[in-house]
Amino acid sequence: MTTIVFMGTPQFAVPILQGLIDKQYDILCVVTQPDRPVGRKHKISQSPVKQAAVKNNIPVFQPEKLSGSPEMQRVIDFHPDLIVTAAYGQFLPSKMLNAVKVASVNVHGSLLPKYRGGAPVQYAIMNGDKETGISLIYMVKKMDAGDILAQKAIKIEDDDDTESIFDKLSLVGRDLLLETLPKVISGDVSPMPQAEDQVVFSPTIKPDEEQLDFSQTAFMVNAKIRALCPDPVAYTMMNGKRTKIWRAQVIDQHTDLVPGSVVEKTKHQLLLSAGDGTVLSIQEIQPAGKPKQQITDYLNGIGQSLKVGQQVIK
Repeated sequence: MTTIVFMGTPQFAVPILQGLIDKQYDILCVVTQPDRPVGRKHKISQSPVKQAAVKNNIPVFQPEKLSGSPEMQRVIDFHPDLIVTAAYGQFLPSKMLNAVKVASVNVHGSLLPKYRGGAPVQYAIMNGDKETGISLIYMVKKMDAGDILAQKAIKIEDDDDTESIFDKLSLVGRDLLLETLPKVISGDVSPMPQAEDQVVFSPTIKPDEEQLDFSQTAFMVNAKIRALCPDPVAYTMMNGKRTKIWRAQVIDQHTDLVPGSVVEKTKHQLLLSAGDGTVLSIQEIQPAGKPKQQITDYLNGIGQSLKVGQQVIK
């Protein structure tokens, strides 16, 4: 039976791990990030991958830093046939990659060489791409730079956000991995080197990149809202107060108002102007210190003071 060390952390990796289990690969252990505080109450929580591993009685390793850790040495001592990673969150040292008998394979959420790095789905949505996908690659010391074993693309729909795309890609990644692994094990693959002149990076989103720019078109503003949902959530300064925008929709309408102005306000609708006279309908919002709320609730509360023609975002 083929032995595998699986490394992953978020929900994206869970169907991939479960697929390997269901196909009766021998999962020697799961390596995931340490338990972390989550939510406003900072409750210590296990990663989704750890929860799946525990449910399936698989040993779990959680080194704070993988390189040089006892856990890394234990993986090396296993000499597994394969290491499979899916959004693990740390670099794998060469000593570990070299310990496998067959290969180390990464399930990456983009169409490489576009979007190497930690936020490939976010950048694909934020940049207005029409598609994204899964790339299976051999793992090398350089980040997401290994030869491509297989790829599959999916369309990014207008209402997709990062959560929905990850949900779709996790299933695509599972199926593509299960289809490709037997070929990797038998050596019946033709890896394709990545074109270095086409590399695009997608580093982790920084806090100062979370703010919306309403001088951009409504499409691009909404793309950023979708890209940063459900975490960390894009924000704007509305009448000087930090306000998160969870969900919005581009409206087929034109305005002469300056960006960030109230185009229309009813009991159930708030339209704001964006760049090039485009218009955005705000649907779910979160004022500072408040829970997120539907726009109707917002307009019945804090939003009552907003006036048509008023520039509320500068």
